[in-house]
Amino acid sequence: MEKGWSRMAINRDLTNPRWITIKGGLFLLLGVLSAGILFLQRPTATVALLLLVAIWSFCRFYYFAFYVLQNYVDADYQYSGLLSLARYFVKRRRARRTLSVRP
Repeated sequence: MEKGWSRMAINRDLTNPRWITIKGGLFLLLGVLSAGILFLQRPTATVALLLLVAIWSFCRFYYFAFYVLQNYVDADYQYSGLLSLARYFVKRRRARRTLSVRP
């Protein structure tokens, strides 16, 4: 296998609707299995409630990160993932520091 081919295959965007749906289903399965295993380790109402709050909070953060920020904070920047978002905020913070330090 050529070196360039393997890199290109990994970096390509997923565009096939069938594979996108399968990927979404696998994420759902992974989440359900993980939450189920955690709950089975200690099946209490507190653990169930904490799992529900954690799942709900992560969903809200995802919405905030990829909808609210793009539509209400900076419509010009297109995020490609959470690492891209983190890099954006680090660069933005550094730029603000540089502007505030200058005399």
